[in-house]
Amino acid sequence: MKFLQTPVSVYATAIALAVLARKGDHPMIPGSLGVLSSTIMAYWILWMGWIYPTYVSKLRHIPTVSGFPLWGQFMSIISEECGVPQRRWHRKYGQIIRYYFPFGSERLSIASDAGIRHMTVKNPYNFPKPQRARSWMVRVLGMGVLLAEGAEHQYQRKTLNPGFSISAIRTFTPIFWEKALKMTRKQTELTQRGVDGWMARFEILGWLNRCTLDIIGKAGFGAELGALVNGNSPLVGAYRTMFNFDTISHAMHGFQAFFPQGRYIPCKTNWDIEASRQIIIKECDRILSEKLEAAQEATDAKDVLALIAHENNKLLAKGEPGLSRETMRDQIMTFLGAGHDTTATGVAWTIHLLATHPEIQARLRAEIKEAMPCLFNPNWKFDENDAESLACLADVERLRYLDNVCRESLRYIPPIPMTVRQSIQDDVIDGYHVPADTVIYLLSNSINRLEWFWGEDAEVFDPERWNHLPPTAGTNAFMTFLQGPRGCLGRKFAEIEMKVLLCALLSKWHFEPDEYYVEKYGDPEDWKTWRLVLRPKYGVHVVAKSLDSEPLVTSDSYDPDHVFYDPASPPLIADEEEPEEPKPADPSSWCNFLTRGQDVLRGVGHHAFSKLMPRAPKVLRLRGGLGEQFRTDSSMDKSS
Repeated sequence: MKFLQTPVSVYATAIALAVLARKGDHPMIPGSLGVLSSTIMAYWILWMGWIYPTYVSKLRHIPTVSGFPLWGQFMSIISEECGVPQRRWHRKYGQIIRYYFPFGSERLSIASDAGIRHMTVKNPYNFPKPQRARSWMVRVLGMGVLLAEGAEHQYQRKTLNPGFSISAIRTFTPIFWEKALKMTRKQTELTQRGVDGWMARFEILGWLNRCTLDIIGKAGFGAELGALVNGNSPLVGAYRTMFNFDTISHAMHGFQAFFPQGRYIPCKTNWDIEASRQIIIKECDRILSEKLEAAQEATDAKDVLALIAHENNKLLAKGEPGLSRETMRDQIMTFLGAGHDTTATGVAWTIHLLATHPEIQARLRAEIKEAMPCLFNPNWKFDENDAESLACLADVERLRYLDNVCRESLRYIPPIPMTVRQSIQDDVIDGYHVPADTVIYLLSNSINRLEWFWGEDAEVFDPERWNHLPPTAGTNAFMTFLQGPRGCLGRKFAEIEMKVLLCALLSKWHFEPDEYYVEKYGDPEDWKTWRLVLRPKYGVHVVAKSLDSEPLVTSDSYDPDHVFYDPASPPLIADEEEPEEPKPADPSSWCNFLTRGQDVLRGVGHHAFSKLMPRAPKVLRLRGGLGEQFRTDSSMDKSS
């Protein structure tokens, strides 16, 4: 794909040499095809892969990571956790660094306070997302506010702001509680009597994904998506497929991040993603059709979509164009995709960190119990329409240690580990000239742990640090939500949602790592995998010990005499399904480049594609295909 970007001047030079070869019949100049290929290879290998980045590039004066530009640091980038290599390079080379992708493709990483402020606050619209990054993400998120750029982004953000104001978010808090407590009730159905009391074993990220999907559905659009009730719903399965982290899918997603044309390759991964995307679009259209008219007419509607519709009407009344139906549908895609998975992942990592730091977990639970003792009363029932029920729930924003834990967790493991930008015009960052079209990374997973911001204990998980931050830990040291006009629109929504979820979970369970999975896969922190969010590859498996002496158990699998917990053994009840090991590619259902690729390369790609596509429905029924992905963990099925 890279060779397709060869400048016209290189082709012109090759043609000129080929003409000379024909006229002069020179024995030292090969035939026309040889001249063309040799010239292109020389351009990319000698010029772009060595001479230009080393001796000519305007970026050559920026501290550069050692290595040959032809292949650069690409293997470190794709083989290590997102942001970790750059964190190491920043410590060695400085706060602004240059490194290479293959063929001398230059990349910058910025980790200085002044540089970050310049890109995010002073001149943010000179640094939009590269087109290829937007093309890759649009399949999952739609062209909503997250991917819009320039004037379009400013207009969309202006229209959406009322839906995410502090006053609006306060009206959503009862919905957060309703869904969070419903999740813990469902989890309680899985409890069994263990050696030390009542306990359950489950993968917490899957539960949180379903819960946050229900939250964004009701708070965002006034729609009941039913993810907690039905873990097998098409929408839940579609997102599970979109964020699939098996080896083959991860490789394909990584390839498409650099070469968006890869989405046209006729293979199972692409078929699954396209089928999932159509399910998501269909659901978004349904929500829009059912809710938009009612939201425009109802004056007391409080969900985000209703507030957006009201604001849209005001703009239309002023003679402004407002948001089109397609744009509003894309906003729903953005809120559903980005809004549920990022928060779920952040809470899952927090539960993992609390499970591995029991003293922090105990202190946080004590603060929650002092502020909201009703949560620890097994006879207390939540009713979002009952003022007395709501009154016993404290404002989670006032719980200081909870705030510290959430901030520290999001600093330590940011769900969104990086953002990429590309300069439109020449600029100056930290005194260095940065020409147009320069690709620049802001890596929160690097910046959030650098010593010049956070001190020598930057690599330590310590909620107490937020009580005595060093002067250098300013706004730009915490990049989990980005900053400036491109900062996360739903930041306050996510922060309060995260705190409510933690209060609900810690009032019902004491969490410990599931030693069986730790022994089998290792520490989840060692297996982070990135696609939009920084997820644990094998999930976050926990042993949850009930804080109730006799929890209400309604599961059909309940056995009062069954003691199931053994830290060294796999789960003995049928409530937990182990993550499947990555399987080798199946030629009947995945891309076989050695056979099918030959037809495409011979110039009959359209014919090959038309022959392969009829297989898609069959492929989707194969094990590991979309239909298989619609299965949820049996621990979730049991609760349904």
